[in-house]
Amino acid sequence: MERPLTDNLRADGQPLSLREYMGCGGYKALGDALRGLAPADVTKAVKDSRLRGRGGAGFPTGLKWSFIETGPGAPEPRYVVCNADEMEPGTFKDKVLLLGNPHLLIEGILLAGYAVQAQAGYIFLRGEYAEAGRRVQVAIEEAYENRYVGRNILRSDFSFDLHLHMSAGRYMCGEETGLLNALEGRRANPRGKPPYPASVGLWGKPTVVNNVETLCCVPHILRNGADAFLKLSKTSDGGTKLYGVSGKVKHPGIWELPMGTSLREIIEEHAGGMQEGLGLRAVIPGGASTEFVLEKDLDIPMDFDSLKQVKSRMGTGTVIVLDDQTCPVSMVWNLEQFFAQESCGWCTPCWAGLAWVAETLFAIEHGGGKPEDLDILDMHVNLLGPPGHTFCALAPGAIEPLESALRHFRDEFVRHIEQKHCPYMARQSAAGVE
Repeated sequence: MERPLTDNLRADGQPLSLREYMGCGGYKALGDALRGLAPADVTKAVKDSRLRGRGGAGFPTGLKWSFIETGPGAPEPRYVVCNADEMEPGTFKDKVLLLGNPHLLIEGILLAGYAVQAQAGYIFLRGEYAEAGRRVQVAIEEAYENRYVGRNILRSDFSFDLHLHMSAGRYMCGEETGLLNALEGRRANPRGKPPYPASVGLWGKPTVVNNVETLCCVPHILRNGADAFLKLSKTSDGGTKLYGVSGKVKHPGIWELPMGTSLREIIEEHAGGMQEGLGLRAVIPGGASTEFVLEKDLDIPMDFDSLKQVKSRMGTGTVIVLDDQTCPVSMVWNLEQFFAQESCGWCTPCWAGLAWVAETLFAIEHGGGKPEDLDILDMHVNLLGPPGHTFCALAPGAIEPLESALRHFRDEFVRHIEQKHCPYMARQSAAGVE
């Protein structure tokens, strides 16, 4: 199976029923694990597969699981939480799996639960994903009815309850400790670390938090082996990856491809290249909180390590394309507006700094910019960019597109300030574009 995440999706967009999922080998990995593997064996298989978290950070999944203390005397209960709060601008990969194959996610959660000997799990789903929520809830009910979830699963000693939690929203809920606070009914503010969720997580108990796509990879690993998962990749990281493209390309969408597929192949072969009359100037490779990559660097593999060579990150693997007729200053202003609005207000550098950045970019874009505004933006890059200045990574991530825009397109900022208007707006007006 070359595309374990999407090969079995129905062409009509409807979700696989339990019977259909089982017909594709669904829940076989869970049954084999419960009958013949110790929990530590499941964790080892995931470690050996070199599966890295698909939510953006790329942390090794098996290593994360190994931080959970198990065995006699270990703290109980333990939890598995699925982060399905997909609010990163430009990111829409998890929705494909939630809508099309919710049983794949449930089996992945169960295998994670068995590995860390958890008693319960939660799917923390973005509130706007209402249809995905309905489909996931139906799948959970099917799993309970057929004893894949609940007491003594498949007549084993393993019991596990699974719950769907529809989030009230906010981008901050995607940060794992902010998510845990929200799940407990509190404000989605990040927690100070340490302690980490592996020791003090949901309701103060050991908790593992993984992304939807990450958990959906686990059944394939257990069913076919770590080596088979590694062979799917073009790099040292295992597996395939859901890559997405948005922007003015011919065919925006999502594709499951080998980890390490180049940006150029993703954009030109799968997304069809740019729309007629437009050129590609740069891309943000991994959702809104990653740095711009220029057209000359598109042959770089899309994986967690390679993109560091061009001072960017893979993030969620969902590409936002900047064409040569779109203003980079306006694009960055749009992104920084979002991040400023979504700051939880816990850290002064974040809530005050990002608001100041957004106001400064508004002034530059709309003709009120001053030369010293570039110094203000540079100051915020230096204050908000380095890790450790804020409780979580929202501010450093938010500042990445700005830092790279100032590095790659500084002349555009200068033109806006000197000409007292956006050159792209003037060009569109001259061409009769609304």
